[in-house]
Amino acid sequence: MPVITIDLGTIENKEKKGQLVQALTEAASSVTQIPADKFIVFIKEMERENIGVGGKLLSDILK
Repeated sequence: MPVITIDLGTIENKEKKGQLVQALTEAASSVTQIPADKFIVFIKEMERENIGVGGKLLSDILK
């Protein structure tokens, strides 16, 4: 089974996560011609204070 893993900041709600999983699965299935029901999607959420961009914490940048 193909696996898609995405690392990102926190997602607002379960509905948004579902939309992301659906979009990633549909795109990967379309490109690879592997049936969508064969894909597994892992979402790894990271708090903004655990992400650094350009030497600064993302939580400070987004204030």
